[in-house]
Amino acid sequence: MAKTKSAGTVKTGRDSKPKYLGVKLFGGQKVKMSDIIIRQKGTKYIPGKNVKVGRDNTIYAAKDGVVKFSTKRKTCFNGKQKRVSVVSVV
Repeated sequence: MAKTKSAGTVKTGRDSKPKYLGVKLFGGQKVKMSDIIIRQKGTKYIPGKNVKVGRDNTIYAAKDGVVKFSTKRKTCFNGKQKRVSVVSVV
């Protein structure tokens, strides 16, 4: 018979690993083909020239060049316009 109570597991003891999202290469930095520029959930940044989007909305370079960020107006489905950030490689 045990003299002390055994330590059981705790339901709240789990923790998920970080997702490491965000901008990896900033404007003006050189980029090679297939380098990841932005890791994101959803489409906060949209692709421009020489940039492609992965299946998890990761933006990566399609050609060698320099990263450039810009903004443009986009019309929403309800007719309102909003500004969106565009990432391109020039």
